[in-house]
Amino acid sequence: MNAMPDPEESLTLEILDTVQRNEQLSQRHLSRQLGVALGLANSYLKRCVRKGWVKVQQAPANRYLYYLTPMGFAEKSRLTTAYLSYSLGFYREAGNSCARLLDDCVENQWRRLLLCGVSDLAEIATLRAMERNLTIIGIYDPNSTQLRFLDKPVWKNLELAEAHDARLLTDIAEPRARHTEINAQSSTVPLLVPDVLRLDSL
Repeated sequence: MNAMPDPEESLTLEILDTVQRNEQLSQRHLSRQLGVALGLANSYLKRCVRKGWVKVQQAPANRYLYYLTPMGFAEKSRLTTAYLSYSLGFYREAGNSCARLLDDCVENQWRRLLLCGVSDLAEIATLRAMERNLTIIGIYDPNSTQLRFLDKPVWKNLELAEAHDARLLTDIAEPRARHTEINAQSSTVPLLVPDVLRLDSL
């Protein structure tokens, strides 16, 4: 699989993409758009200006307009290519990883599955489960603000989840912490871990 993108590069790509879509952009709006602190958004935007990727022009009423420079378009293209390359590699490996575990579920007659973590991996697992006529009853994720994901309920409390035969770890943000937290709750329900999460030592 291709190397995971640097978080700094991912944030830079988001900034360049946002600037391209909205030239009349405030730093406060940018921080909300990216979901980061105002100071961090400001710091990254200044870095893009220093690198020559973004040009700033003062507008009336103490406002600023931001434009992508030719260098900015070139950098955005490079980062987009790297991101897509990683994404395609991740989807391919994650799909194969989930397929192997779901085949085990079929063999063990575990028909009702609970996903643990709202993520792209949960979406991939859901698609692979449908191919095998397995039922995803919902997703357990104590950190999610969503009530539903892929038209399935999201539970913040594991004890509230409907009855299920097995659990599939799909948290890609903090997989090790989620694995430890779920196992700390006594249960006879097996927790399956896709090898794409790289938790080999568990």
